[in-house]
Amino acid sequence: MTDSPKRADDAEIERAIFRLLDDAGPGKTVGPADAARALVAGPDWHLLMHPVRRAAVRLALGGKLVIYRKGKPVDPNDFKGVYRLGLPRHD
Repeated sequence: MTDSPKRADDAEIERAIFRLLDDAGPGKTVGPADAARALVAGPDWHLLMHPVRRAAVRLALGGKLVIYRKGKPVDPNDFKGVYRLGLPRHD
């Protein structure tokens, strides 16, 4: 766990997202706040929300992650509001 949001680099954020998704199980999603809280203890977790969003967009554009809004995949370049993160489905 990181003491300060400044220390959470892109790779650490990505690892936290994938670790949470792995723990959640197949077909489940996690919220970006869960990733931020996994990296920062205490009330400063919210400072990582923008870095988590940037990481999610980068991973989604690379095909490694899906960003969901209201249960439906969204365009990583054009979404607003509450969102969740999930792994791509290989049906």
